[in-house]
Amino acid sequence: MMNKLSDWLPTTNKEVKLRGWEELDVILFSGDAYVDHPAFGHAVVGRILESYGLKVAIVPQPSVNDNLQDFTKLGTPRLFFAVTGGCMDPMVSNYTASKRKRDNDAYTPNGDKGFRPDYATTVYSNILKEKFPDVPVLIGGIEASLRRVTHYDYWSDTLKPTILEDSKADLLVYGMGEQPLREIVNLLQKGVPFSSLTTVKQTSFLLKKGAEIPKNKNWKDVTINSHEVCLKNKKKFAENFKVIEQESNKLFADRVLQDVGNSTVVINPPYETMTESEIDASFNLPFTRLPHPKYNKRGPIPAFEMIKFSINIHRGCFGGCSFCTISAHQGKFIASRSQESILKEVDQVTKMEDFKGYLSDIGGPSANMYKMKGKVQEICDKCVSPSCISPVICHNLDTSHKPLTDLYKAVDKHPKVKKSFIGSGIRHDMLVPEFNKKADPKELDAYTEEVMTNHVSGRLKVAPEHTSDPVLKLMRKPSFSYFHKFKERFDRINNRKKLNLQLIPYFISNHPACELEDMANLAAETKDLGFQLEQVQGFTPTPMTVATVIYYSGFHPYTLKPTRTPKSKKEKDEQHRFFFWYKKQNQQWIKNTLSKVGRNDLLQKLLPENNSWRKNKGAKPKDTFNDTITSTSRKKNKYKKRRKR
Repeated sequence: MMNKLSDWLPTTNKEVKLRGWEELDVILFSGDAYVDHPAFGHAVVGRILESYGLKVAIVPQPSVNDNLQDFTKLGTPRLFFAVTGGCMDPMVSNYTASKRKRDNDAYTPNGDKGFRPDYATTVYSNILKEKFPDVPVLIGGIEASLRRVTHYDYWSDTLKPTILEDSKADLLVYGMGEQPLREIVNLLQKGVPFSSLTTVKQTSFLLKKGAEIPKNKNWKDVTINSHEVCLKNKKKFAENFKVIEQESNKLFADRVLQDVGNSTVVINPPYETMTESEIDASFNLPFTRLPHPKYNKRGPIPAFEMIKFSINIHRGCFGGCSFCTISAHQGKFIASRSQESILKEVDQVTKMEDFKGYLSDIGGPSANMYKMKGKVQEICDKCVSPSCISPVICHNLDTSHKPLTDLYKAVDKHPKVKKSFIGSGIRHDMLVPEFNKKADPKELDAYTEEVMTNHVSGRLKVAPEHTSDPVLKLMRKPSFSYFHKFKERFDRINNRKKLNLQLIPYFISNHPACELEDMANLAAETKDLGFQLEQVQGFTPTPMTVATVIYYSGFHPYTLKPTRTPKSKKEKDEQHRFFFWYKKQNQQWIKNTLSKVGRNDLLQKLLPENNSWRKNKGAKPKDTFNDTITSTSRKKNKYKKRRKR
């Protein structure tokens, strides 16, 4: 069935008129091109608002380099402007780990760069407040969400206040927006002024310092160190993060207050995890699942091409990795869709004009967390731990993989599906009975075999991230010994089924607590396993992670003990160099470095006299540090198209 232009939310006055509208209720500005698909936040927000009976238009990637007509062309909305920087933090979209401008933008037609300004949410919001000073501006999306309190900004190397201060926005929605938007719209439709939206969960706003905090008898307040104190004292800044992270991940959290200048930022507690019916309703909205026709002549949008035939089955991640922002934005509790909703979307995908029978991914932030939750809800209600699987898997966590195995089989029964792939990252540690002690080993093997046999195209990618126990402990990742255990199971299934699959591990260099010798040991241990590493990344600090707080402050926020991080370009390059010990140009440097620190044992492992070793077949190195993918951008959005070497 051919789509009509009016099937998309309008982006121009002409399209508004096509719908017979004289006035808009909400105008949404986005740093991404408009793709009407449930994987694109602006489309979800637009469709949600539309479902409440509102007249909504989207202005994607407005130009900030001309007379700013994109900000005024649709006029004044009746209710508010909504602003998002896009599916990724614009600074991650625009810059590499070494702060070099990227050559492309995956969320722009043809991958063209230059269509999204740095700090896009702040830039857009300021323009709107200047042009329409009396119209409320609501900001959301990952950029706003992760910058809702005092945060370290890696790209400017400064400590910045809440984005509400710099953007001049009236209200911030953090996390996934469906639940707070529903309440906001309900209150506005009842005649409540926008300025009175002060007790909506999962929102944040500024008050004049000393003003009375809005009353809510169900909430307790916790005050963290002011922005000014954080500027003067890095340890106090680090101290804040424990409170922020714990309150972000509680089911029944406290309200957080922080003074900044002459204001106080108020962060209301988050909503409880979305129910199955709520998340189903979000995915069941009338998306065309396609880019707006306006881009037809500009070329494909890389991020869309990557997820065009993929299905997102859940939100959230209970891993709590120290370098990852998923739980800060999506939460640590898993919100899973029903099998019926997923199969309905699969059917929609199979009817797409260019579908050839292959689904690129049936997954989520972590592929194998579908339907997992606490066995006794009351225990989860009181939990403050940022991770359910570190340092050990919680005894109350149901890690059954059976619902997921059953889902894969149900998807593959569709007559038009030839093969469904798992493109999302799999938590291999949860598939190891020695680590996942409460699970049924047969069930874990059944899932692993199902994935390897039916859902992998030659390679299975997993993320042990490091080999050093101290580094892994700080990362909130399990010992590398469990990767050895998983590899044994992988090899056993691989040989028994004659699959000829490759296991591809991801690793990170330059992470807090990682020393040069740790990287040398990583190189030696992976060499012993037969790997010539391919998926290698340099740590990039992004707001709202433990690792970033350590990077800036030098203190671990939970212990307040000093913790070192490689910072200089020389340190980073040297750590990264160990990934490529087999390169001739690196070998003399490695000999000198390891000899100097008395690690001849590692030297002998890496560069024995005969220099013979077994390569992991087919793995080809990518050895340019500046072009490696960043750990955080990979975690936040697995569909990001990487730069071509």
